[in-house]
Amino acid sequence: MKVTEIMTTDVQTCTLDTPLQEIATWMLNLDVGSIPIVDNGKLAGIITDRDVVIRGIAAQFALDTPVRQILSSDLVTGTPDMDLEEAADLMAEHQIRRLPIVEGDRLVGIVSLGDVAVKDPSDMHAGSAIEDISKPAEPS
Repeated sequence: MKVTEIMTTDVQTCTLDTPLQEIATWMLNLDVGSIPIVDNGKLAGIITDRDVVIRGIAAQFALDTPVRQILSSDLVTGTPDMDLEEAADLMAEHQIRRLPIVEGDRLVGIVSLGDVAVKDPSDMHAGSAIEDISKPAEPS
């Protein structure tokens, strides 16, 4: 199965200048844990609810701080031709819960850990990926 068969294609995005308060409001209203950030149509990063709390609020950034100051820009991405198993492996390897799907540098969708699990709850590979992603990171 290809990621295109399960990915979300109607993805809400924000720009590098979107304030943290607005990002948090979008997450609340859309009931999502991350929002991809685009710059002139190109994927520039992703902001997660954890980023907002840890890198934003706990670091005492003002609510009107542009997201560019705290977003995760070291991206792991997938491609539309990727198999779901390959995407799950990539998510497990990097311990990420959301995988932006890109063509070139343009966002075309996103696959979440929930998408992988719901695809086939009995799939042992998906279960293994969920377990790997949820493990604490090894100390460096």
